[in-house]
Amino acid sequence: MHNSTFGKVLSCSAFGLLLSAGYCVAGNQTDAQIEAAVNAAVAPVMQQQNIPGMAVAITVDGKQHYFNYGVASKETGTPVTESTLFEIGSVSKTFTATLAAYAQASGKLSLSDKASHVLPALRGSAFDHVSVLQLGTYTAGGLPLQFPDNADAADKMLGYFKQWKPAYTAGSHRLYSNPSLGLFGYLAANSMGQPFDELMEKTVLPKLGLQHTYLKVPQDQMALYAQGYNKEDKPVRVEPGALDSEAYGVKTSASDLLRYVEANIKPSGLEAPMQQAIATTHAGYYTVGDMTQGLGWELYPYPITLDKLLAGNSSQMAMEAHKVQWLNPPQAQPDNVLINKTGSTGGFGAYVAYVPSKDIGIVILANKNYPNPERVKIAHAVLSTLTQ
Repeated sequence: MHNSTFGKVLSCSAFGLLLSAGYCVAGNQTDAQIEAAVNAAVAPVMQQQNIPGMAVAITVDGKQHYFNYGVASKETGTPVTESTLFEIGSVSKTFTATLAAYAQASGKLSLSDKASHVLPALRGSAFDHVSVLQLGTYTAGGLPLQFPDNADAADKMLGYFKQWKPAYTAGSHRLYSNPSLGLFGYLAANSMGQPFDELMEKTVLPKLGLQHTYLKVPQDQMALYAQGYNKEDKPVRVEPGALDSEAYGVKTSASDLLRYVEANIKPSGLEAPMQQAIATTHAGYYTVGDMTQGLGWELYPYPITLDKLLAGNSSQMAMEAHKVQWLNPPQAQPDNVLINKTGSTGGFGAYVAYVPSKDIGIVILANKNYPNPERVKIAHAVLSTLTQ
């Protein structure tokens, strides 16, 4: 566990190259240089945002580095470790996308199918005209960010979808949406003939080599489950909701999430259908500004400036509808790309970013929901250091 006092580290280029102990960190960094870069990026944010605990994990050429800060619980004082379980919010969407892509690779689902073809209960609704892919890329026609309160329950969500009326033509606009991605995962599981949670925990996670990742934390793992804190510093954890597992339900550790990143960087060690699934999630389906939408993941040309990465992860991108430019056919993962996803719950904040061509990635987990720009700045500074 690191304390909160670190040596001063200054930026020495527009790309966030870090100056430590009087010299620029570049090329093959030592562990101490990587640690200095991470400490310098993390310490001010933890202090400014009053974050009780953070876990940062980095992979560089297949080597893992872990940096743990503060406490998993202010009540118990338990220190954060790489095994501490954090809620990762919408980073869960990338797991859901992997499940859906795996369903397609297994011949059970076609992303081009209409939603009501996969789930007959939706026949006669707007989903006669919405494809599975459109649900998975937030282009169903304006599904909202969250379910309305009166529909946010497992037994009410289908009724909500049946009466929903689109604001846009399907495929024309991106509006980031838990119900959209949630229904995408629900349909994928339905096509496989199993409940989503069971399919994720007994098939997808094991095939990815993840043994410390959960939708519902088992009783014997609860001691590792960090306590989240809201804006008023009150203890909170995520509560049940409609399609919560699919949209924001994963709890995992820095070490397991880094293993997931490494599987995405180099999927060659996985079975063929899972390799195919990961390729499908990394394909580009359309562009909005500098961001290319994958399945769950969001992609950017690399190298990328901090300003462009901030714009792609801005509240405007999440809260407003944007016209999209479809790539036809979908674009395979480019040679030089940064892939990322943010995630939040009421008491937690997460960010994952990786550059497959450089074999580097970073996982940032916190037991407080703090602004996305602060997460992106940490990641950009550290990744930039590693690639100079």
